[in-house]
Amino acid sequence: MKRVTIVLVLMLQLLDKSAKADEMDKHQTVQRYDFNVRKTQQVNYLLYLPNSYEEDSKKAWPVVLFLHGAGERGTNIWKVATHGPPKLVREGREFPFILISPQCPEGSTWSREVLLGLLDFVCKEHRVDTNRLYVTGLSMGGYGAWDLGLSHPEKFAAIAPICGGGDYITGLLSSRDRANAIKTLGVWAFHGAKDPVVPLSESQRMVDLLKKHGAQDVKLTIYPEAEHNSWTQAYDDPELYRWMLGHRRGK
Repeated sequence: MKRVTIVLVLMLQLLDKSAKADEMDKHQTVQRYDFNVRKTQQVNYLLYLPNSYEEDSKKAWPVVLFLHGAGERGTNIWKVATHGPPKLVREGREFPFILISPQCPEGSTWSREVLLGLLDFVCKEHRVDTNRLYVTGLSMGGYGAWDLGLSHPEKFAAIAPICGGGDYITGLLSSRDRANAIKTLGVWAFHGAKDPVVPLSESQRMVDLLKKHGAQDVKLTIYPEAEHNSWTQAYDDPELYRWMLGHRRGK
């Protein structure tokens, strides 16, 4: 008899909690709005293919995505070659990878959606080793590299943001698979110690947070005398490209 009484009391308690829950929600109802967003976007970009690209029709090539700074935005695509790898290509430098250098429209910042769409397009149109995708950028492009790399770490083997910064919480709060991918993402950041535009603390904060949350391959190079232009020294260093190409996603 005692057992039945206890069970009855528990049932009454559960009913009471359910009634209170319904009472708390009596002023609002659950609704849903379904909608589709469709839009056409366009991006101009410079494409560099290695000189030996056509020699081996079966070889898959790594890809470096370069993101320029705020000063190169607009409609004149050749402004993209003002700095960084596309500038070096224009000067005759040869690289062992496909280089994609898109242009951001005036008044805009880098869009993940556009950049990921462009990468997917290039991967379909060319012979690409999808386990060896890299993103790098300077200033505004440094912010773009941090954002793209940490929001989709499973897609990239390594990132090299220069004089930029970012929001680590985007990657930290994503799926468990992406959070784990961040731990194995290669990260090499660069910054000038005397940068008056983007403080060194922006890069330092990102690197420290990554290490704190278990990232295994993260480093920061600080140029003691450099101001905002830390990219010339970084992109002139062949070790940067060797480091990037030494990273791979997948088995």
